[in-house]
Amino acid sequence: MAQNKEELLKQRILSVVDDLSVDWIKEKFDEFSRLMTYYRCAMMEIETKFNVLNEEYSLAHDRNPISAIKTRLKSFPSINEKLMRKGADNSIDSIEKNINDIAGVRVICSFPDDVYELAEALLKQDDIELIEQKDYIKNPKPNGYRSLHIIVGIPIFLAHEKRVMKVEIQLRTIAMDFWASLEHQLRYKKDTTFTKEMAKELSLCAEMSAELDNKMDKLRRKVLKK
Repeated sequence: MAQNKEELLKQRILSVVDDLSVDWIKEKFDEFSRLMTYYRCAMMEIETKFNVLNEEYSLAHDRNPISAIKTRLKSFPSINEKLMRKGADNSIDSIEKNINDIAGVRVICSFPDDVYELAEALLKQDDIELIEQKDYIKNPKPNGYRSLHIIVGIPIFLAHEKRVMKVEIQLRTIAMDFWASLEHQLRYKKDTTFTKEMAKELSLCAEMSAELDNKMDKLRRKVLKK
């Protein structure tokens, strides 16, 4: 049964990669599959940490700061494309060394203050290593995108070894996630030309979304003072 599942996974991967990648996957499948398992375990560790923080906040403040947690593993075609852009080879070691966002965890929070409080609480934990941080909330991207990105190293404990794996964490509010999801759908819709006017409208929507977040945060603080 396990062998059948592995063969199905192998065929699924082979079906989505280009011809140049097929031989690589066939040769390196076991190593690649093992590496992806390590990344999946690292995502599970990060997700558990945020669930624990969410429970703690629920006890201390009678509310949950986390609305949802989503995880994803980068596909091989995306990994291969990123390695090519970096001018790096597609060996297993190169994948682990050159790409920081293979494992991704998205934490959707209720309020902007929650984003920073949760990030700070996570980074204080002694088994978390901060590798990189980019604050697109205080410094939004030109298209209006807002989110706090942190890349961390986290240990996973296997039967005979400990490995430190990298995970990219995106923390954003419900409003930020709503805008980002719809922006992606609109900008990359097939057979549609995305104009400068459309980009301006989306940027304006991002500003409105940020204003809504700030107003809700201020209202929350007023409620807490009562």
